Amino acid sequence: MEKKWFRRKLYGFGWYPASWEGWVVILVWVVLFAFGMVKMDHEGLKNLFFIFIFTGVLIYICYKKGEKPKWQWGKRIED
Repeated sequence: MEKKWFRRKLYGFGWYPASWEGWVVILVWVVLFAFGMVKMDHEGLKNLFFIFIFTGVLIYICYKKGEKPKWQWGKRIED
């Protein structure tokens, strides 16, 4: 069984980091996002495009390395 980097949220839809690898992915995303926002004043829409791209990559990594996404509200009922 493969180690999951992200777990499904208990309320709503999405993931949260469940291992050190997941936390590294989130940290890298935060650094890239902050860098993109700082540079936004200088290069405008070009950096906005890159923010969308690496946010898409974050979602892809969460999907591939995390639990199956599912809307839930409360106690887990395993699939």
